[in-house]
Amino acid sequence: MADRLYLSYWIRGYSGQTMLRHFEKLLRKFPFSPNSPAPVELRIYVQQFAEPPLIERVFDRLTEDVDDVIAASREFENADSGYIVEGYWDLWRYDPEWKLTPAPVSLACYGPLFENNLGDHLRIEFGNDADFLPQPETPGSSRKVESNIRGLLRLVHELDDTLPAENRRLWSESGENFADRLAEALSEHPRAGS
Repeated sequence: MADRLYLSYWIRGYSGQTMLRHFEKLLRKFPFSPNSPAPVELRIYVQQFAEPPLIERVFDRLTEDVDDVIAASREFENADSGYIVEGYWDLWRYDPEWKLTPAPVSLACYGPLFENNLGDHLRIEFGNDADFLPQPETPGSSRKVESNIRGLLRLVHELDDTLPAENRRLWSESGENFADRLAEALSEHPRAGS
């Protein structure tokens, strides 16, 4: 059963005054798809996600508009706000053949006073973890999924080099450690779908 896959960061010295600076670093490092089927959307919430967004703004291409996204966020900069950017990044997906296609992704920055069940400061939701796990029933899965995993690990290493992280966690919606799930799947199907 597919789970949602997340990457969470806890940042040293994180505060209401530094949060958007760290969010900007995350946005600048993230490999947004140049072939995105839709524009990037910024939503800002106050205190919790149960409330409707305070604002919603659309940007054509985030690779060019990070300054505009951060400027719009600064208009509503507050320690009890949550900032979500929804866009796309490229992944190999099978339907009914393997294609490198834009896949939805969500990047979040949580103010220190925003209601957040984990208490993490920055979070990326990558979509279904199935895009990063061997699919033995799918032809050619091994190479394509390996490429997706390499892209994910490259991003994690770049963010580790950019962000002053106290801690980070790659996890799935069920709460499982994704690295453990991946190791288990690879041991069960070492040459899955080759």
